[in-house]
Amino acid sequence: MKNKTHIIPAIIAKSQQEFSEKIHKVKDWVDIIQIDVMDGQFVPNTSITFDFILPDSRCKYEAHLMVADPLSWIQHHGHKVDTILVHVESVNNFEEVIDAVRKIKKKIGFVLNPETSISLVEHYCDVIDEILIMTVNPGFYGSPFLPSTLEKVTTLRNLYPALDIEVDGGITDKTIQDAYQAGANMFVSGSFIIKSDRVPDAIKSLQQKLLK
Repeated sequence: MKNKTHIIPAIIAKSQQEFSEKIHKVKDWVDIIQIDVMDGQFVPNTSITFDFILPDSRCKYEAHLMVADPLSWIQHHGHKVDTILVHVESVNNFEEVIDAVRKIKKKIGFVLNPETSISLVEHYCDVIDEILIMTVNPGFYGSPFLPSTLEKVTTLRNLYPALDIEVDGGITDKTIQDAYQAGANMFVSGSFIIKSDRVPDAIKSLQQKLLK
């Protein structure tokens, strides 16, 4: 697979202090960090509902919007991050979302929940930067990995060989190899990395699975 692989820690936070501490914990070991934005409506949990400030780092930031009104978030906070990932289940007008992100010169990706068909996004795969396939039901750290979701990864990889395909949820040293072999090249890991006592070792254990 030609696409570069990335291990991406996911940050859930209730305050700026918690947010900054978690980013500081991982920023020296990865090149992309995902911030998980949850509004308590699209998913039951809440995260990063405050006017956040990103610490200076060499990392790129992607925002995973688990929110009912992604356009409002893009308008108010989109300029802070590098990539904006929007759940298709929250979108009424795909072109409007793509235009809003392109207008602020950011990358755009669409996210699919486990039960959502790729047919909703196939028409846009040539004009967006990535697709994120949820491998758990979204909204919490530590939800169980759903192997059946990898069928969508394989289908997308066969259809769009050059597309960045990301998986998010339940990604550990036990599941990442299956996701990689299915065709993913970007791997979001929340609790496995963030809750580790030794973050560099956790990240290294994931990276090593991609070499086998």
